[in-house]
Amino acid sequence: MIKINRRLRLGINAFLIGSSALFFSACSQKSEKVQEYNKPAMYWYNKLVEEIAFGDIDLADDTYTSLQSEHKNSPLIATSLQILANAHIDEEQYLLANYYLDEYTKRFALSKNIDYVRYLKIKANFLSIPDRFREQELVTQTIEQSNDFIKNHPNSPYLPLVYTINARLFMAKASLDKEISELYTRLDKPKAAQFYDEKVKKNWVDKNEIEPVELPWYRSIFE
Repeated sequence: MIKINRRLRLGINAFLIGSSALFFSACSQKSEKVQEYNKPAMYWYNKLVEEIAFGDIDLADDTYTSLQSEHKNSPLIATSLQILANAHIDEEQYLLANYYLDEYTKRFALSKNIDYVRYLKIKANFLSIPDRFREQELVTQTIEQSNDFIKNHPNSPYLPLVYTINARLFMAKASLDKEISELYTRLDKPKAAQFYDEKVKKNWVDKNEIEPVELPWYRSIFE
């Protein structure tokens, strides 16, 4: 019985020692990570790119904070902002994407790549529209942005993409007005129906080209 208890105590002690070693090792690694500072701009940039490549976008956000706080005037800031915006668009994190795109626009409005950044913002807004019925303001806002892009960047290589987005948004707006017009027709309110029918014609030439959006049955009940 004494031998068993002694072996048990030895096992418990070994377990506690091993657990303590792992704990302090983890704390040490964490401490080293927190204390990482005063690095060259290229170090932070390479770290950011590596983290995005491995899907650690949250870490990349933190790394960008270190880059811009230690090297505010680094030419790598502009590239990092574009990379982060694209990464967040790929992850469907459109608010964060817009944050980085707005930051780029504020800091580098005269950049030769500003048309690309403005295209990315239009793209992010367009992709973030889950439903034309619930995001009417965002649809209108993105149409205005795309119209401004078409006016201000007539020679941009991204112009065909913006034209496509613009057309789809106008069709979405016309589709909504068509739905409202048909609703008023069913409610026997011809003046209101005609008003929205005229709006359809302003947004789209031929309303017969507008195909109704197919909704899942569980959503169509509430639309």
